[in-house]
Amino acid sequence: MSQKIGMVSLGCPKNQVDAERMLADLKAADFEITNEEEKAEVIIVNTCGFIESAKTEAIENIIEVAAYKESGALKALIVTGCLAERYKEQILSEIPEVDAVVTIGANKNIVDIVNETLNGKKELYPADKLCLPLTGERVLTTPFYTAYLKVAEGCNNRCSYCAIPDIRGNFRSLPIEDCVNEAKKLAEGGVKELIVVAQDTTNYGVDIYGKPALTELLKELVKIEGLHWIRTLYTYPDKITDELLELIASEPKLVPYLDIPIQHASDKILKRMNRRGTSAEIEALINKIREKIPQITLRTSLITGFPGESEEDFTLLAEFVNRVRFDRLGCFAYSAEEDTPAAEFPDQVDPQLRQDRSENIMNDQMLIAEEKNQQKIGSRVEVLVEGYDSYIKCFYGRSAADAPDIDGKVFFMSDRSLEVGSFVKVLINDVIEYDLLGELEVVE
Repeated sequence: MSQKIGMVSLGCPKNQVDAERMLADLKAADFEITNEEEKAEVIIVNTCGFIESAKTEAIENIIEVAAYKESGALKALIVTGCLAERYKEQILSEIPEVDAVVTIGANKNIVDIVNETLNGKKELYPADKLCLPLTGERVLTTPFYTAYLKVAEGCNNRCSYCAIPDIRGNFRSLPIEDCVNEAKKLAEGGVKELIVVAQDTTNYGVDIYGKPALTELLKELVKIEGLHWIRTLYTYPDKITDELLELIASEPKLVPYLDIPIQHASDKILKRMNRRGTSAEIEALINKIREKIPQITLRTSLITGFPGESEEDFTLLAEFVNRVRFDRLGCFAYSAEEDTPAAEFPDQVDPQLRQDRSENIMNDQMLIAEEKNQQKIGSRVEVLVEGYDSYIKCFYGRSAADAPDIDGKVFFMSDRSLEVGSFVKVLINDVIEYDLLGELEVVE
């Protein structure tokens, strides 16, 4: 009988793709993948270690899973991912329930590691992070109709608050032909929404082709039969070109949606963050994007309470948010990460003030989002059907303006049965904060 193995994957979609590749290797080695953790003989916790809250969540999950050694079938607990890369020795020495710590480059050896751990070996498995596979078979952990395509690993940006370059290494792209081949396999398997990700997606191809090649990649991806939506996340403002915008405006498969992490709007803070560009340049870019693609949905992420952020700096940020009016926005209190330059800056902001400022921005954004949603009442939107909620007796899904897990939903009534993974037209007649309400548009 094959041994059962479970996976808990935390953090970003890029880490999720790593988890899916490990699961494929294990499945090929005749392990049985299970979602019932109490029945798993091996559980892998694929961790995030980006900021303090992510580290806390990872440790809580490790401890929670370890309990199955007493209450379930668990024989081996393995930790992978960013936390394992960053705190490898500490995890093994300070959490005795952990049987193996696997650094990112050692993911490729996961089958051998699982077998050795089941045979009683308690070990740290170090490997050069450049050994992390950038391609390979996957067992999707997303719904069958949606998948992430990770087109690059690592980062060269060296933002002063970020530990990713130390954890994941320098930026390295997957060649266009390999990206296309993987996307074709996903489409053949039923994927209809492809989400292109990297730490800095707009930097894609620089290391291979000597210049950014995201536009060239997207031109190839839109040719793939079966893909209906292609969405791009993590596009940095300084590398968003006119050519990219023109392609999004003209190609129906490329959803009019851009995720542009700007982090702040005070030039002083942007400089201290080691971010490229100024607040004025960012605002000019946003205006240009909206002019070229009027139906665009813009998402961003911000950090409040960065070292040296004065009341004046925060006011500049708040005014920017209320003036520019992003469609989607996430704001996070600054987290001082070990071994990053910003953690050593002398003028750290009080943690409670960081949090208060973040909440103020999010309160403003909620009002902006609700007002923008109100403007959609009476419109017809295409929706990817994701399921039926038996409690409120309606279907739900996402529009092109909604990325999975981070944005809102569309809830709608329908007298007819609908297939999950299909696309329908919905007439919007109400809103609740970030979500839209409507009814299926029936075309006779």
